[in-house]
Amino acid sequence: MSAPAPPGGRIDAIDLARTVALVGMGVFHLVYDLEMFGHLPPGTAVTGGWRILSYAVAGSFLFLAGVSLHLAHGQGLRWRAYLRRLLTITGAAGLVSLGTWVMFPASFVYFGILHSIAAASILGLAFLRLPAALTLAAAGGLLLMAQTGLGLAPSLRGIWLDWTGLTASPRPSVDYVPLVPWLAPFLAGLGLAGLMARAGLWAQLERRRAAAPPIRWLAWPGRHSLAIYLLHQPVLIGLVWAGTHLGG
Repeated sequence: MSAPAPPGGRIDAIDLARTVALVGMGVFHLVYDLEMFGHLPPGTAVTGGWRILSYAVAGSFLFLAGVSLHLAHGQGLRWRAYLRRLLTITGAAGLVSLGTWVMFPASFVYFGILHSIAAASILGLAFLRLPAALTLAAAGGLLLMAQTGLGLAPSLRGIWLDWTGLTASPRPSVDYVPLVPWLAPFLAGLGLAGLMARAGLWAQLERRRAAAPPIRWLAWPGRHSLAIYLLHQPVLIGLVWAGTHLGG
């Protein structure tokens, strides 16, 4: 989730946006954990506003990952930084798969948000030099495909194909973020970042970096979003477990 700083330095607005996404993620997972321990009715986390929140959080992280790809490499691909980040994200995704396989073998995370960010970061290289309008059009096409069901193949099944999002009946998972439609917000972020660069907006934001401690404190979680992502659920589950077994 975290991206390397762009060549000119970090942009506080991006880190603050990640902090907001992390807060939404924490709230949603707390509700999910409370449901898992029987404190909320079954299905609470996947219905109504909570489902919308989960979509908004996932979309935000992917959108910001697309923005970050442009900021870090839009002026030229820095292979060492790119590969270091990709290996970090991929390794973290593997840890999530392994951990959830131990806890939930029937619904482990085989292609969750980190897997999706890693795959999108690879596919995004094909769009890095394309016109922003074309990248945004590709994002719209993916959303249209998802809404209409165009491209779904009911005969395609199996874990090796479910990650694409093109199978009609994917294997259940506690966190499923396939490329269709979730590559769309990534490409939207990549395309929008390109438009903002042409307008000179990123340079303005970088010049306005805030030095005030409150801003730095609020941006701190966004600068360490991957570590927080990996650690927050064990902490939340531990707290809910403690409250369930020790509070009553």
